[in-house]
Amino acid sequence: MSLVFTVLMSAALLPLEVASRELPDFTALVREQGTAVVNISSKQAAVRPPVQRPELPELPPGSPLQDFFQRFFGEETEEAPDDLAQSRSLGSGFIISADGYVLTNSHVVDSAEEIVVRTSDRREFVATLIGTDKRSDIALLKVAGEGLPAVRIGTSKTLQVGEWVLAIGSPFGFDSSATAGIVSALGRSLPTENYVPFIQTDVAINPGNSGGPLFNLDGTVIGVNSQIYSRTGGFMGLSFAIPIDVVMDVVNQLKTKGKVSRGWLGVLIQDVTRELAETFGLAQPRGALVAQVLPNSPALTAELRPGDVILRFNGEEVLTSSALPPLVGATPVGKAVKVEVLRQSKVQLLTVTIEELPEENTATEEETTPPAPTNRLGLVVRDLSAEQRKLLGTDNEGVWIEHLDVGAAEQAGLRAGDLILMFNNQRITDVATFNRILESLAPGRPVSALIQRADSRMFYAIQMPK
Repeated sequence: MSLVFTVLMSAALLPLEVASRELPDFTALVREQGTAVVNISSKQAAVRPPVQRPELPELPPGSPLQDFFQRFFGEETEEAPDDLAQSRSLGSGFIISADGYVLTNSHVVDSAEEIVVRTSDRREFVATLIGTDKRSDIALLKVAGEGLPAVRIGTSKTLQVGEWVLAIGSPFGFDSSATAGIVSALGRSLPTENYVPFIQTDVAINPGNSGGPLFNLDGTVIGVNSQIYSRTGGFMGLSFAIPIDVVMDVVNQLKTKGKVSRGWLGVLIQDVTRELAETFGLAQPRGALVAQVLPNSPALTAELRPGDVILRFNGEEVLTSSALPPLVGATPVGKAVKVEVLRQSKVQLLTVTIEELPEENTATEEETTPPAPTNRLGLVVRDLSAEQRKLLGTDNEGVWIEHLDVGAAEQAGLRAGDLILMFNNQRITDVATFNRILESLAPGRPVSALIQRADSRMFYAIQMPK
């Protein structure tokens, strides 16, 4: 009986022992690479707020209180003391070469008058700012030193979702803090930056971790921790790191040119929704839909058109609109690349010569078209291009629904991608006509709308909101 019991117990414990052996041990990694991780502090000029002075009371001449109020609340105390004229921010960084090059986030040292780098053995260096790139949120610093401990640079190209990663930094000023997790997703696009395909992890990152390294199990840096998603200001399981391949390209350009150049195509793009995929003859949503071709752009020269769906860029498949900007930005200026587009249900191959992205560039970059404010029905409608009208067979009629919020139209059954051909029994030729009719309708009444969805047409009844 005892032998049987021993065998059963051994079988029950075996999976736990195997699982424990498979869990990663980060102790050697922290010991070997942790010395190259540094704390960053900086001083920024701050606007000195005026001291709020109470209104002086009316006192009789010669009152002993008159000198008291004048001394403590008079004109000489108009400004705050000098020691309040500067503020300090904390972040992380890491040494990438023994001669003192240091990487951190651009926002950590933004507007800094003085940058101090403190190593794990408590040495402090005043750093020189070599350059910053706000688009990638990377700053390159240099400190005077030789034989400094440096990290080993890896690659982010071979990363896989589910892979173990480790972050070292100074959250809330607690130096050399290590946290571990896994890669949650790759190629994430964030609203604040279209040109960086972020690495998403579940590694605990908090204020002060910004600019610190993200390691893989081989002990090489595969990313720079940059942002978190949080509704509270603290860690909520969503952290984002800049891929090290993007970072090192920025570093090399800052060293050699003092600035960063990126490729520019010159289109405004949006995602292809399921409904739009039907109208363009796509079996499933994919690609980047060109909403606008900018003037004097490479796209205009190459004859890209609104309504084109970009399926491949320079041989790389474009599954979503967010995948295109990083591909364009990483393309060398002056390089001619092949762009595969879907136009009028046919695949065409165009050649585009990439130009440099303008430095002061807001609406002139490859980005998802920001959603316009919805109207009283919860709709954003757009005019159809000549190509779209020809493809859909609508002649000179109809506007298409670009975006749809919860509202009267959504409740009636309309969808993004539908075409509005008639509204209130009147033919719709453009957005101006639709808006004029919409504004003339009284609240609370039902209105008919003739909708084209794919190859079918149907009337819908919409209750005008009160």
